[in-house]
Amino acid sequence: MYNYINIFFVALKLGLLSFGGPTAHLGYFYDEYVKKRKWLDEKEYSDLVALCQFLPGPASSQVGIGIGTIRGGIGGGIISFIGFTLPSVIILMIFSTLFTNSDASFTWLQGLKLVAVAIVAQAIIGMGKKLTNTKTTIILALFVLILSLLIDNLYIQVIALLITGVYGLIFLKQTSTDRIKIKRKSFKLPKKLGFISLSLFFLLLTVLPIVSSVTNNLWLKMFDSFYRSGSLVFGGGHVVLPLLKNEFVPQGLISPDNFITGYAAAQAVPGPLFTFASYIGMTIAGFGGGLLATIAIFLPAFLLLFGILPFWDAIKSNTYAEGFLKGISAGVVGILIAALYNPIWTSTIKSDLDFVLASSLFILLMYFKLPSWSIVLIGIILGVLFY
Repeated sequence: MYNYINIFFVALKLGLLSFGGPTAHLGYFYDEYVKKRKWLDEKEYSDLVALCQFLPGPASSQVGIGIGTIRGGIGGGIISFIGFTLPSVIILMIFSTLFTNSDASFTWLQGLKLVAVAIVAQAIIGMGKKLTNTKTTIILALFVLILSLLIDNLYIQVIALLITGVYGLIFLKQTSTDRIKIKRKSFKLPKKLGFISLSLFFLLLTVLPIVSSVTNNLWLKMFDSFYRSGSLVFGGGHVVLPLLKNEFVPQGLISPDNFITGYAAAQAVPGPLFTFASYIGMTIAGFGGGLLATIAIFLPAFLLLFGILPFWDAIKSNTYAEGFLKGISAGVVGILIAALYNPIWTSTIKSDLDFVLASSLFILLMYFKLPSWSIVLIGIILGVLFY
């Protein structure tokens, strides 16, 4: 019991202090878990980070779950996740309540929307350098960008990503030079758990859309949408933005303004960006909706991590898996660029002043290396002063 309590409070401390996005989170984790507490050594940590970067889902959250699992088994993984995620979930659900249930004019929130422009633009540049560094991967990103913006279909982005993944599986497997090399296995989970977790992951991914469409139940539709979004995110938490936008904005469940405002607010809090789902769920259906959204969007991360850990040594050496991931990763950049334009840019940049302020925030973030929490604070101040 003491071990579980210790795991929880260490993760809670990180959940309160970990600003700056997934890459920064991994730095916080390294300092706390490897350097300070020595819960695992550097090789074990690098093994875990490599695995979580290979899987779809929120990489930093999966690393936290993995560390908890190494320290305290499956229960430790769950407790570590709760501690790290709880602060941002609570803050964003409270923000949703104050924002959506108030008649006051929150003109300063335009500043948060400007922050979203700057942060997503920075994410595109950072990811583009790593994931679209050849003519082929640039064309794949452009292909997904075109389809995402010109075809009005709920599943077009998923279809486009699958196409780029298949292309990568066939044509990119021989060009991959960044093979993930893991020297030893640090995770002792039974293969039976792996089979059960992976079976449940694919069962839910297949059955939920069918059941939700047949029953037309809001709660089932929400669970399906959040679960599917959490299952298809490659390349970091920012990618969940366009997926959630496609699931909820066109259906009128959340307005574009509320959506962008919530996404901008998610930048202001520490912890995983996936808790943006908590804000959306709370806005649509109150506390129950926020809780359901949080569980649904993170559930794939658990199922995939517990499903792959027992088989990772075999998977990591598969060149076809590498090619598939490389193709999808290039497509992710196209999705992000499409999301930067619609809905972020189209609903935020409506005047010269908007463009000037968003550009200033971007420069402070990208070139002056100000932390994201300070950019959020500056954005709010700009909103108060100019709007």
